Amino acid sequence: MDQVFVATMKKRLETMRSEILHQLVTEDEEFRAMAGSSDTKDLVDVASNDIDKKILSALGDQELKKLRLIESALARIDSGKYGLCLKSGKPIPRERLEAIPYALYRVEYQSEIERRNR
Repeated sequence: MDQVFVATMKKRLETMRSEILHQLVTEDEEFRAMAGSSDTKDLVDVASNDIDKKILSALGDQELKKLRLIESALARIDSGKYGLCLKSGKPIPRERLEAIPYALYRVEYQSEIERRNR
């Protein structure tokens, strides 16, 4: 795969990851502000003991899934396997990667997976 394209996609994926993590930090700060402004000591205790769950819930299921896909794509870039379909091993079309930089499969295999998951 074209190294300039891969470098561009890596930068884009890193930006996407930063945006998600920034959103997480912002939401966590809002949560801490709410917990800190409360006079209820139990709320603060629960928040400090359960912060990992709150962070994950702040991300939301979709953001967490997207973050994992982004991390996976960055790992594939580092290993030289970025842009290859995990099912067929064939190159994922450039247009698909431009639309979804963290794509794991070619369109035909992604469609098959989605049909099975319905």
